[in-house]
Amino acid sequence: MGVMRASAAQFERGQPIEHLFALVRSPRQMDRALDHVASFPGIVVYTVVNPDLRETLENRCAELGMPAIAVLDPVETTLSAYLGAPMTGRAGAQRTLDADYYRRIEAMNYCMAHDDGQGDDLASADVILLGISRTSKTPTSIYLGNRGVRAANIPLVPGTPLPPNLFNLKKPVIVGLYATPERIVQIRRNRLLNLNEDRSTDYIDETAVKDELIFAKRLYARHNLPTIDVTRRSIEETAAKIINLLTEHRGEL
Repeated sequence: MGVMRASAAQFERGQPIEHLFALVRSPRQMDRALDHVASFPGIVVYTVVNPDLRETLENRCAELGMPAIAVLDPVETTLSAYLGAPMTGRAGAQRTLDADYYRRIEAMNYCMAHDDGQGDDLASADVILLGISRTSKTPTSIYLGNRGVRAANIPLVPGTPLPPNLFNLKKPVIVGLYATPERIVQIRRNRLLNLNEDRSTDYIDETAVKDELIFAKRLYARHNLPTIDVTRRSIEETAAKIINLLTEHRGEL
């Protein structure tokens, strides 16, 4: 429609009247649209990609003596030649892309609202990540959200209760993350330095960190959770492993 409006604006005589028919996907819908065209003749501009529907439209317009313009053809022909790839001819491809975009945005919003133990709608999560501090829970959740996965993450702190019924949830796959004590201490030290804190605490005490990991691993084993060692894994590698686990989990439901 934008192309026709821009073109019509170049002519001073009269104001064009638009008749819009969206999502014409079946012969019946096409016949209904063409009956309307016959009653209100004019230039027909279309973006139909289905070859049978295109043929019907073009033949009927020819019978009615109306010009029919396939407005996307020049662009698609040029793209096909430039990319060296054929068109898919799939109707509604742009809307599919838009739906995927909004799905990812919704997943990102969910991840941000359920970061670090926040939020209470865990039943609608796709993935729930557990782990002690500095096991890449938040960046992994955000990466998953950008892939359209609704991910929540919950910190494991000895003595702090987890959400009730967490391990009774059916939809989400719950994954336990861990790393070596040395790696966690290193990351925590760097974090304290960035915060201009250099005091010694259990947070960076290797013995205390080992106790945290023992607590976490026992919890994972007790509930038979899949686990991932993130010591030498990038966020992308961890996320890829989680997506594989999610695919397997969905196949078991």
